[in-house]
Amino acid sequence: MTDSSLFRPRRSVLYMPSSNERALEKAKTIAADGLILDLEDAVAPDAKNTARENAVAAVASGEYGAKELTIRINGADTEWHADDIRAAAAVGPDAIVVPKVNSAAAVKSLVASLEAAGAPDKTKLWAMIESPYAILHAEEILGASERLTVAVLGTNDLVKELFIDHVPGREPLRTSLQLAVLAARATGKVVLDGVYNDVKNEEGYAAEVLQGVQYGFDGKTLIHPAQVPGANEGFAPSEEAVAGANGLIEAWNSGNGGVVTYNGKMVESLHVESARRTLAIAAAIAQLG
Repeated sequence: MTDSSLFRPRRSVLYMPSSNERALEKAKTIAADGLILDLEDAVAPDAKNTARENAVAAVASGEYGAKELTIRINGADTEWHADDIRAAAAVGPDAIVVPKVNSAAAVKSLVASLEAAGAPDKTKLWAMIESPYAILHAEEILGASERLTVAVLGTNDLVKELFIDHVPGREPLRTSLQLAVLAARATGKVVLDGVYNDVKNEEGYAAEVLQGVQYGFDGKTLIHPAQVPGANEGFAPSEEAVAGANGLIEAWNSGNGGVVTYNGKMVESLHVESARRTLAIAAAIAQLG
């Protein structure tokens, strides 16, 4: 990937309860790369219809700038699912986010439902991976359809179903996190880390963002606007990384086919590919303004 047009930043993807009109209005000014307009967990049963109408209106408004707009619908086992699919497909957000996707068959069924509802080609499918079974079958799930482009880790549900606790460092979740990243890389999909619940713990949040970067996630899902700057900075290449990538590529290009070193280290084509990816990411972020 050397062309920034092929990369869409998803450093920060913020959940917004679609039943809250004030929150949706505020979201227009938040510097998140993407929004998940939520019809599911953040919405009470008696507010589901209102939330659906608000989310559709938000997508149709064209007032959210370059933000990637997605709608998280209710699960296939709920009474709201079919209406959510129809409404979301009709307005054509960037993606439809589906909770608790546990199999390749479920992906294929969802894609068929989107197509039957007339969703435009630009409307992709994001699958939430949030159960032990889904983790163990993540490669099959993510490889089931080209329309599925992003995996979203549902770490709160994973913690519940694994009978473990949220602890600093997420040691009990390490295997699940790493398997999700492996599956995404094996299938060429984007993978977003789960949410950090303690919104007032800035130090803990910063540590978890850094962990997500180190594990290879493309970005992080968020539950509060105050978390956006940390994710945007953490998942963006630093100035040092960009300078290093430029220097490495310059050294490679001047090598004339011989052995190339940069900063005392041997440079191979794989290092050049990584450097070009860093520059593509930085360029795409810069285009956001």
